[in-house]
Amino acid sequence: MKKILLTILFFILIYSCGNNNQGELVGVKAKKFFQEKPYGMTLIPGGSFIMGSSDEDVIGAKDNFTRTVTMRSFWMDETEITNSEYRQFVEWVKDSIIRTELAKAALLNGGFFAVSDFPSTDDEIDQTPIFKYLPIYDIDDLVDTDEEKSGYQEYVEENFLDFVSNYYETEDNSDDEFHYHLPLNRDEEIFTDREDYPDLEYARVFEETIYLPEDNWFSGQPVMNKKLFKYRFSTLDIESATKNPDSLPSKYTIYEAYEIYPDTTVWIKDFKYSYNEPMHNDYFWHKAYADYPVVGISWNQARAFAHWRTKIRNDYLRSKRKSSVSNGTYRLPTEIEWEYAARGGLESAIYPWGGPYLTDERGCFLANFKPKRGDYSADLSLYTVEAKSYDPNDYGLYNMSGNVSEWTNSTYTKDTYEFMSTINPDYKSNNDKQKVIRGGSWKDVAYYLRVASRDFEYADSSRSYVGFRLVRDYVGSSELQQQ
Repeated sequence: MKKILLTILFFILIYSCGNNNQGELVGVKAKKFFQEKPYGMTLIPGGSFIMGSSDEDVIGAKDNFTRTVTMRSFWMDETEITNSEYRQFVEWVKDSIIRTELAKAALLNGGFFAVSDFPSTDDEIDQTPIFKYLPIYDIDDLVDTDEEKSGYQEYVEENFLDFVSNYYETEDNSDDEFHYHLPLNRDEEIFTDREDYPDLEYARVFEETIYLPEDNWFSGQPVMNKKLFKYRFSTLDIESATKNPDSLPSKYTIYEAYEIYPDTTVWIKDFKYSYNEPMHNDYFWHKAYADYPVVGISWNQARAFAHWRTKIRNDYLRSKRKSSVSNGTYRLPTEIEWEYAARGGLESAIYPWGGPYLTDERGCFLANFKPKRGDYSADLSLYTVEAKSYDPNDYGLYNMSGNVSEWTNSTYTKDTYEFMSTINPDYKSNNDKQKVIRGGSWKDVAYYLRVASRDFEYADSSRSYVGFRLVRDYVGSSELQQQ
């Protein structure tokens, strides 16, 4: 018994010493950080490489001179963003817009300024189903209940109602402002079938706002107004803010809103005198194309998608009471990150598989492009192929050459390589709308498949041959952690 007591006292002593700094500098104690591999991404380990063209500049572009640079580690999507993945974004925005319009209708129906104006019993709520979409967490927050609300719930309810009151009392108000501030109740089911509309106000929202007029319907089916599908977000111009550190961050906060639905007309606009209607009608929505790269996406829309992907990830982490960290931000890669990743660790490679040939030992093409003298189907595909087609490069990345060209976050100029830094080089300008695309596509000749070849499109343009993939920063030194 005495030995047991001594053992217990010994452990208590050790524990108390471990939790007491004893007046010494021991640092802030925190849980050990384990970096998780993001789903669908692969790690691109940091290192140095010779960027730029390692062979003849056959078109005389003179925009990709060789230079040794050093890159930090980052995560990158294994494939281009697919139709299925982008549809998740579209569905989320569509759901948000519909719920916002229903919530606005509930407010208009109920008198906006006090909780007492809303239904006070479950029976009254059942008689006016549209109130279930009211955007204050849950309808139970608006009815008499014995449950004690948290301080935060009361704070949100009070400030939300104040916002609605101020919004409707001023003559100069904006739907954009209303959408931006309005919280949403996502628990209630949405009914899009006309036969299932729960009440008159619900029907008015869909028939007068969500759906286009009947003369714009296709094949007699209701068509939603896709111009309503806007994603609003804000970014911080960190470079400008760091030049004036004493200024408030809000001075450099940029608020943006973009229509996020892909431009499906690109299949017809990009190729005149060509029958591409099946691609226009089916490519984005048909299940057969679910795993194909999304196209018809502008640079601005790709950035909106990246912001949304960051948001849903951080929202999930917060719901699990896990901290979201800055390295969890998804973004478009810089063009040098893209080139470094495309090389797959091969020094002076012409293509992601090395080179200089475009076929393997059996004569099979190694990418989806426009081979020979314009025989699109010589590589067994007329348009795009599934995002996980052909062999990946040595970093595990698919279709870094061919299939679709890919947006980067960088701005295009011919002399970029001459003045960029040698550490994580990049150049971006908000004023210049020419954005770098890389990798070549299904409609390009072999020159544009080279990992060093540069091209550009305008930020607001959408093409049937341009898609994108995202990256995420890596925290720590990947070289040390891999050993």
